[in-house]
Amino acid sequence: LIFFNLCLGLVFLSGFFHMKNKNYIIMKSHKPLLIPSTPCHAKTNVMFLKTHKTASSTVLNIMFRFTERYNLTVALPANQLVHLGYPKTFLAHFVEEFEAIGRNYNIMCNHLRFKLSEVEKVMAANTFYFSILRNPIPLMESSYVYYKDHVPAFRNSKDVNEYLSSPMKYYHLADHERNIYARNIMWFDFGYDNNAEDNKKYIQAVLKEIEQNFHLILIADYFDESMILLKHTLCWDLDDVVYFKLNSRSQETVQTLTPESKERIKAWCSLDWKLYLHFNQSFWRRIEETIGLEELEKEVNRLRMRQKELMETCLSDKEALGKDHIKNKALLPFQSGAANILGYNLKQDLDNGTLRTCQKMVLPELQYTSYLYALQHPHKKRKQLGLPLLWTS
Repeated sequence: LIFFNLCLGLVFLSGFFHMKNKNYIIMKSHKPLLIPSTPCHAKTNVMFLKTHKTASSTVLNIMFRFTERYNLTVALPANQLVHLGYPKTFLAHFVEEFEAIGRNYNIMCNHLRFKLSEVEKVMAANTFYFSILRNPIPLMESSYVYYKDHVPAFRNSKDVNEYLSSPMKYYHLADHERNIYARNIMWFDFGYDNNAEDNKKYIQAVLKEIEQNFHLILIADYFDESMILLKHTLCWDLDDVVYFKLNSRSQETVQTLTPESKERIKAWCSLDWKLYLHFNQSFWRRIEETIGLEELEKEVNRLRMRQKELMETCLSDKEALGKDHIKNKALLPFQSGAANILGYNLKQDLDNGTLRTCQKMVLPELQYTSYLYALQHPHKKRKQLGLPLLWTS
């Protein structure tokens, strides 16, 4: 009887603490007994360093949906900001109501320039830190098109290949604060000097520091594989990491890089290139150590099947559409430069619960940030986005 009551209590507590049992061992005795072999708790204190042009808007949507599922507190930008002080180095007071809430935030995922000592003032001691990187070659092309109108180094060149043929002709150090997107942007996002000399000792020191500060670095070029690794590492469910691709752009805006330009990116953005190579290796090593390639393939297929199911349920067009074809302007993503940022149209006959789920899956970054801000800080003035909102109350 005592043993039974103890087991009953453990079952109750496991639900209270979001315990999830991945596998079960069947013990052979007089009666089969199910015993959890590798119980784990869903991590709910998580900091995501949102890097630029790395599929990070899709990750942010995943984080925001998880926040709502578990009724967590997210560290949102103060006042009318939509980022956490970027490109300034992050300070704790960039977070809304930091003085009142202190280190009781669960989730942080809006754009910021990383500084561990300041982030630690906001996030709990047991926070899980992760980020995402992308191959600097396609990243440079994406950055060029997206920030063409805002970055002097890009604005003064005809196209990305012309810029890369002689970057120092367009990139002036005196204007480096406005040119951050034009060179080693990931290095900058992690809090380091994107114009630093390519010195082996310096690079090794930075890589070591990033490894110490972050528990996991994902790779955008293998996004589905990254989501499975994230799911395993955080002990989350499949629906926690299922996604629709957000903030992507139409194919006609993509500029073709010449072979020479691709090689020049490796030299011009050598800090980012070495950052990417290092963590791409550690990413696959982590996959092999924790999941295995065979199991990874099965789980990626399950993720894609679930994504397909949700797209068939939610979307009227079954795919992302250009800005001129988005019917509900509250679902229109922010548009920048020459990029035509894609969005989605939802089906009209969805029941209320399904509609809410589908809306959250496709809600662009700015609108979702504004929505959570209104929920979490109802006494504060709403963020003025210049865009219609799905929910006004």
